[in-house]
Amino acid sequence: MKSTAYYKTKRITTNVLIHMFLLAVSVTCIFPLLWMIISSLKTQDTIFKDMSIIPRQFHFENYVQAWIEGGFGRYFLNSIFYTVSVVMGIVIISSLAAYAFSRFRFPGRNILFVLFLAAMMIPIPGSFVPLYVLLNKLHLRNTAIGYILCMINVGLSTSIFLLKTFFDKMPKELEDAARIDGCSKFGIWWNVALPLSKPVLAVVVVFNALNVWNEYFLALLIFDSKPLMPLQLALMTFQGEFITRYPLLMAGLTITVVPILVVYVFMQKYIVKGVTQGAIVG
Repeated sequence: MKSTAYYKTKRITTNVLIHMFLLAVSVTCIFPLLWMIISSLKTQDTIFKDMSIIPRQFHFENYVQAWIEGGFGRYFLNSIFYTVSVVMGIVIISSLAAYAFSRFRFPGRNILFVLFLAAMMIPIPGSFVPLYVLLNKLHLRNTAIGYILCMINVGLSTSIFLLKTFFDKMPKELEDAARIDGCSKFGIWWNVALPLSKPVLAVVVVFNALNVWNEYFLALLIFDSKPLMPLQLALMTFQGEFITRYPLLMAGLTITVVPILVVYVFMQKYIVKGVTQGAIVG
């Protein structure tokens, strides 16, 4: 019969191996971000010659130069506007649709939900051609509203799936109590369903904000006018035909990463709670 010391040693060894694996994964995720920040503080000559973790001289002027030359002021405001508009549209539409799919009974309910799920399997580049044709016919190409509607469409399927999964688990007694108090169906959605789904909504907000903020190819397809373009397209300013100004490019990338990190930090507790409550189904 194996002793208690054997099981204790086995448990400690297992924990050490698991933590070593998680540490290795963390390093592989953090290192590119760290390298980007360090490279943004170097010069064009030293970025590949100086391999030290801490640069010998910090060139913070790269951020000022990247902001001015890249025209980040206008592009930054564009990206904030697009991200806020798209996320608000997705939250409102997906929560209404998910609540209807979860609580209401109507003809074609299951078929419509399956169609939404099927849309999750279509990659964004696979829809470029029909989107381009549709936007041209509706005279919405090279317009902010056309881009916003496309991005809302991109994030709806996953958001509806996550929210419906949560609403299915929501106790119906809460709705019955609200109905007794005189709430309409819309009132129940607004006063009961939405407040309870804050953890899942946080997941929806962060995932879609990240998707919109980092979108490049769809914006390149829709926009011809530079004043309408989002921040990611401004990074191409530092990539020339024969030379790429890597310090300015890394400074620009660092600027684009900061807002998403801020959003994630503020919503972290809701995201963790949403995951533990089954917002994401494996």
